[in-house]
Amino acid sequence: MDSSFPIHPTDGPVTDNHWALLRRYTDARIGLGRAGVSVPTKHLLEFQLAHAKAQDAVHKPLDTDALAERLQARPWFHSCGGLLNLHSRVRDRTQYLQRPDYGRLLDEASSQILNSIRNENIGCWDLAIAIVDGLSALAIETNTLPFLDNLIPELVNGSSPWTIAPLCIVEQGRVAIGDNIGEQLHARCVLVLIGERPGLSSPDSMGLYLTWAPKSGTTDANRNCISNIRPAGLGYLEACHRAVYLLNEARRRKISGVQLKDRTNNEAVTLGNDDHSFLTETET
Repeated sequence: MDSSFPIHPTDGPVTDNHWALLRRYTDARIGLGRAGVSVPTKHLLEFQLAHAKAQDAVHKPLDTDALAERLQARPWFHSCGGLLNLHSRVRDRTQYLQRPDYGRLLDEASSQILNSIRNENIGCWDLAIAIVDGLSALAIETNTLPFLDNLIPELVNGSSPWTIAPLCIVEQGRVAIGDNIGEQLHARCVLVLIGERPGLSSPDSMGLYLTWAPKSGTTDANRNCISNIRPAGLGYLEACHRAVYLLNEARRRKISGVQLKDRTNNEAVTLGNDDHSFLTETET
């Protein structure tokens, strides 16, 4: 018998694990114990339920009509340029999962909608916001409104207000579809709210991607990301605080991506200016 896994006497069929005390601090599946040489039935069933929730989140369609109705009822909605329903070039969910490239581009009808809007309002907007189902419509349905309830009033009522293009609800979209939207609207910046790939403890996680001067062909190196926005993850107020900081810095410096650092927590010790870190200093 392998002595590294001693069998301790137990009063029941399940042998507890002393690491179980740490589960109060994390959703990670640690300290589950064992029943013989297997995972206890309780934890196995919890794993299967989490897996089913993750699959449901991927395949569940976004209720765009309900979302649009809720958005239009918000007190800040008049600060936006309206609301548009758009669609990627993806035909259905199966194709969405098989052809990510189709999810990065708008279909012809959506492009025509944006072109007509742009021609009437060219050069008017600082920011376009795309609300994209991504890999979890549940994340968008759960987190979009409470996040925007904090973000938009902060942007339009600040000392240097942002003008916001019509909100765009996008079905079957990927992150890069925001580049199409921002470019066609001639918006200076685009913010993509998207359902992230579900984890086994987070089927409702929303991500945020910011790109300055969006255009087709933009790479991820030119985007800033704020991830895991949800009640059990990064809270709405903190996510809003980070987003406003990045947006204002992007507009001030006219950059985004790897050149733009999130310094809201003051974790980086810098010398001289924002672009000069003691970590890159060399001795002379």
